[in-house]
Amino acid sequence: MSKIRRNYFIRFIGRIIVLIISIFLYFFQPTSFDILNGWNFFKSFSIFHILWIIWFIDVLAQIIPIKNKLSIGSLKLFAKHFKPSKIPVNIEKVKKYLIDTTKSAFKVFILWTLLTICIGFLYFNNLIDKKIILLISILYYVGDLVCVLIWCPFRLIMKNKCCTTCRIFNWDHLMMFSPLIFIGGFYAISLVIIAAIAWLIWEICILIYPERFSEISNISLQCSECTDKLCTQYCKKLKK
Repeated sequence: MSKIRRNYFIRFIGRIIVLIISIFLYFFQPTSFDILNGWNFFKSFSIFHILWIIWFIDVLAQIIPIKNKLSIGSLKLFAKHFKPSKIPVNIEKVKKYLIDTTKSAFKVFILWTLLTICIGFLYFNNLIDKKIILLISILYYVGDLVCVLIWCPFRLIMKNKCCTTCRIFNWDHLMMFSPLIFIGGFYAISLVIIAAIAWLIWEICILIYPERFSEISNISLQCSECTDKLCTQYCKKLKK
C-alpha cells in the first residue's frame, strides 16, 4: 500500500468516526446543532466548530499550492504537477478528451443538482430539519473517500480510469456542502462559498491550462508515473 493510500484510509476511518459521533449528538445532544442557526457560530462553542475548521482547511488545501498529502488528482491544476510529454502532443486529441469529459461532468452536475433539489424539497416541507441536512453532508464526507478508495459510481458516467485522471476530482466539497445552502446561517453559507470558490478555480484552470488535466499532455497523470497508487488496479496498470 502506498503512503498516500494509507493516509487516505486513515482519513476514511476518521470520517467514519465523525459520522458516528454526529449521529450520537443528534440523538443525545441535539443542542450541539444550534451552531447552524444564524450567527450562533460566534456565540458559543460546539464540537461542530472543529469539523468546520477541518472542512475549511481541506478546501484551502485544494486552492493554495502548498506542499500537502493530497492526491495528484486533486493538485493537477498547479503548474508544479505538470510534466509535459516528451513526444509531440496531438492538441486536437487533448481538446476532444476535455470536451468529452466536460460533457460527462455536466451530466454529473445535473444529476447532483436534482438530488440536491430533492433534499431542499424535503427540508422546506418540514420532512427533515437542519440537523439532518448537516448529517447528510457528513455522510457525503464519508462517501467521498468511499469513491476514492473503494468504488466510485461517478466513473460509470465519467468513464475515467482512476482518480488521478478524474475531471471532477475537486468538485468533492461543493457536492458535499450543496445541501447546506438551504439552511442559511454563517456555518453553512461560509462552507458553501469557499467550496464554490475552489470549484470555480478548478474550472477556470481547465479552461486556461487544459494540458494539465489530460494524461495525453501531462505525463504526471500516466500510470507509469503514478506514485499515489490510489487505484485498486494500479499494479496491473503499472506493468503495462
